[in-house]
Amino acid sequence: MMLKLLHYFPFIGLVVAENGLQAWLRYAPLPQGHNARLPSSIIALNSSTNSPVNTAGQELQKGIQGIFGNRLSISSIGKAPSSAVIGTVAQFQEAFGSSPVHNQLEEDGFWLSVNGSTVQILGQNERGALYGAFEYLSMLAQGNFSNVEYATNPAAPVRWINSWDNMDGSITRGFGGNSIFFADGHVVSNLTRAAEYARLLSSIRVNAVVVNDVNANFTTINPENIQGVGRIADVFRPYGVQLGLSLDFASPMELGNLSTYDPLDPGVIAFWGDITQQIYARIPDFAGYLVKADSEGTPGPLVYNRTLADGANLFANVIKPFGGIVMYRAFVYNQLPDEGDWKADRANAAVDFFHPLDGQFDDNVIIQIKYGPIDFQVREPASPLFANLLETNTAIELQVAQEYLGQQCHLVYLPPLWRTILDFDLRVQNQSSFVRDVITGERFKRPLGGSAAVVNVGLNDTWLGSHLAMSNLYAYGRLAWDWTSDSEMILQDWTRLTFGLDKTVIDTITQMSMASWPAYENYSGNLGEQTLNDILYTHFGPNPQTLDNTVWGQWTRADHASIGMDRTVSNGTGFSGQYPPEVAEMFEDIETTPDNLLLWFHHVNYTQMLKSGKTVIQHFYDAHYEGAETANNFVAMWQSLKGKIDDERFEDVLFRQVFQAGHAIVWRDSILNFYHNISGIPDGAGRVGHHPFRIEAESMELSGYQRYVVSPFEAASNAIAIVTLTNSTTGTATTVLNFTSGVYDLAVNYFDLYGGNSSYQVLLNQKMIGQWVGNIVDIGKLGHTPSIYLDGHSATRITFPQVPIKKGDTLKIVGQANGVEPAPLDYVVLLPAGVID
Repeated sequence: MMLKLLHYFPFIGLVVAENGLQAWLRYAPLPQGHNARLPSSIIALNSSTNSPVNTAGQELQKGIQGIFGNRLSISSIGKAPSSAVIGTVAQFQEAFGSSPVHNQLEEDGFWLSVNGSTVQILGQNERGALYGAFEYLSMLAQGNFSNVEYATNPAAPVRWINSWDNMDGSITRGFGGNSIFFADGHVVSNLTRAAEYARLLSSIRVNAVVVNDVNANFTTINPENIQGVGRIADVFRPYGVQLGLSLDFASPMELGNLSTYDPLDPGVIAFWGDITQQIYARIPDFAGYLVKADSEGTPGPLVYNRTLADGANLFANVIKPFGGIVMYRAFVYNQLPDEGDWKADRANAAVDFFHPLDGQFDDNVIIQIKYGPIDFQVREPASPLFANLLETNTAIELQVAQEYLGQQCHLVYLPPLWRTILDFDLRVQNQSSFVRDVITGERFKRPLGGSAAVVNVGLNDTWLGSHLAMSNLYAYGRLAWDWTSDSEMILQDWTRLTFGLDKTVIDTITQMSMASWPAYENYSGNLGEQTLNDILYTHFGPNPQTLDNTVWGQWTRADHASIGMDRTVSNGTGFSGQYPPEVAEMFEDIETTPDNLLLWFHHVNYTQMLKSGKTVIQHFYDAHYEGAETANNFVAMWQSLKGKIDDERFEDVLFRQVFQAGHAIVWRDSILNFYHNISGIPDGAGRVGHHPFRIEAESMELSGYQRYVVSPFEAASNAIAIVTLTNSTTGTATTVLNFTSGVYDLAVNYFDLYGGNSSYQVLLNQKMIGQWVGNIVDIGKLGHTPSIYLDGHSATRITFPQVPIKKGDTLKIVGQANGVEPAPLDYVVLLPAGVID
C-alpha cells in the first residue's frame, strides 16, 4: 500500500478555508453565546474621503457587520447616545459643545469610552481616532464586551517600518514574494495590496513606512518615480500612514550630473533641496528620509573626509522646513577589520564612529541603531551606542524579517528576544537607563525617538510567507506603542484575532511560540556565539566555518582548544569598555558575565565550566539536542489542532513545522559535527556521531549514483552524500534492512537545490510506499534564500509515517535528476515510535 507522505498529508477541517490575507483583521463571526450591546449607529465626524476618521467609521461598520452581522449606518452628524462617535477631540467639541477629554492626549493618542451601546472614540489627531476604532474592534473580535474608559498615548513619536523593496520588484531578504510597491523600475499600477498593508499597519499603530531598500537606487527619486511613490502615499493617507524614502547618498552624481556628492558642496545641497521640494509638492505629509551611508560599500560623507554628522545634517537642513525627519543608520563599517589583529572588532564600530559626534546632529535627526552591535543575531548584548548618545535622538532597529533567524521557514516568535534588549539597564551615570527609555527620548530628554522594524511583506497571501510569522509584525506595533507590554499577552491577542477563540488553539500556539526562540537559539548558536549560519550569501542554514577566516568581522575565533571573542578591556578588543562602568565591570569579568553571553565577551577553552555546572562543549551538545527536540515536538502540537483551524492555514503551517523539525536536526548535526571535529572532545551522552537508526546513502548499493564529498563537511551526515552520475539520469540506492520488525517513521534526508526539481520514489520490496519532488524552493513553497549547492541551506527531510518493516526487507530509493539538481541523497532513518533521530 502507498502511504501519504507527511509533507502533503491532506486534512479535512471543520472551518472555512482562509488564505491569511486579512491577517488579524478577519472580523470573523463570534461563536454562539457571545452577545454584546452594540451602538445603533456610527457618527464619524469627518466624511472626507482621505480622512482617517472617515476610514474609522467605515472600519467600524465593516467590523461590526463581520463579527455580529449588524450593518450600522454612518453619518457625520447626529446624537451621541447609543451611537459610536468617532473623531478628534477638537471635532467632538465643535459638534457637541464640550469634550470629556482635556489634556490627557499626546500626538497620536486616543481616548476610548465604552458604556454599553454608547461608545466614544476621540483622538488627539485623526490618526489617533482611527487607532481607537481598531482598539474597540479588537475588543469585540476577542469577545471582550467590557465597559471601559481610558486614554492611551504612544511611547514615542516614531513607529516606522523599513521595507527592503527594490525597484525591480525583488525584496532583499524577501521570503514572502515580490514587492507590493515596485516592478520593472517603477511603482506598480495596482496599489490595492499597498492600501491593505496600510490598513494592517494602522491597526497596530505604525505611523510611517519607508517603502524602498536602504541600499537605495537613485532612480527612486527621478520625477516619474516621485509621482509614483506619491500614489503610494495617496493610498496610505486614509489610514494615517505616512511614506518615507531611503536615499542613495551618491544621487547628486548619478541623477544630478554633478561631479561630487560632498555633503558640504553648495551644488549638492541645492540638489537635495530641489529633490525635497519636489517630494513635498507631491506628498505634503511626507515623513522623512532614511539614510544608509559608508556601510557595506555604500557611498557616504567619509569618502570626502566629512563626518557622519555632516552627512545627516545635509538632509536634516533641507527637510526641516517641511517638518520631516532624517533616520540615519548607525550600521557603519566600510572599513573591514583584520582578523589577524586580536584587537580588531567590528562590534566597536558604531560607538567609535558616532560617540565623538554626540550633540552635533540636528534636532530632526534620529540615529537608528540595530539592537545589537553586529547584525540581528539570535542573541547579542544591547548596543552600547544607546549609552553613548546623550545629546542625540535615537531609535532602535529591530527586524521582523528573520534574516538570520529561520527566514520565516522556522517558527521564531521574536518579542522575547527584543525584550532582552529593551529591558536592559545600561546604568548611564549610575542611574536607571533602560534601553526602552533611551529610545523614547525619556531618559535623556530628547524630542524625538522610537523604533524602526525591517519588514519584508510581499505579494504572498500570508504577507510574510508564513501565517505564524505575522505574530512578529503584530507584536512590533503593539510594543512600539508600549515597550512594557507583555509578550505573551500580545501573542494571545494576536492568536484570538487570527485563529479564533478556541482555548486549545490559543494555548497550543502560545506554548509553541514562546518556546520557539529558545529552541532556535539552542540548535543554532548559543552562549553568545552568534547564529552560526552562513554569513556569506544566504544567512539561512548552518555553516559555522564562514564566521571565521572572512573579512566580515563576525568571528568566533574557534580553534582546536578554545572559542569566543575576547572583548575585554584588559586583554581583548576593548568592547566591554564601551558600556558605562557598572555594565562594563560586569562584562569584563568572566565570573559575572551571564552564560548566555559568555562567548561574546570571552575567549575560553571548550572545557571552561559554566555556572550551570557544564562545560562549554557539553552545553553545546546538550542545547542543540534539546532545541531540535523542541522543534520536532512542534509538529505533534500543531497536528493536535486538526479540525480547529481551517484546512488551508492548517496544512500550510503543518508543512512548515515538518520542515523546521527536519532542518533543526540538520542544524543540530552540522554544528555539533563541526565542534566535535575541531575540539576532539566526545559528547558525554554519547549522541554526537552516533545514529543507530540511520542508513548512510553512500553505504547502500548504488546504481547510477556516485559518492559526493559535501562542503562544508558538517552539512552532510558522515560528510558524504550521493548524486546521480549526470544531471539527466536516474539513480537507485538499495539496502537490506537489518531492523527489528515493527512500525517505523521512515525519513529521507536529501538536498533541495534551486534550479532543479528532482523526483524520488521509495520502494519496500519493490512496492512503492511514497514519492515526492524536490521542489519546495522552486515552487515557492518555502521562501528562504535558496542554494544551488549541497549544503546546510538545501538540506531537508521528508517523512513517511507509520511504515510496517520486517527484518530482511529490501529498501530502494529511486532518484531522477532534473536541471542542476542531481537527485542528491544524504541518509535514510527508520525511527521507532517516540524516537527523534
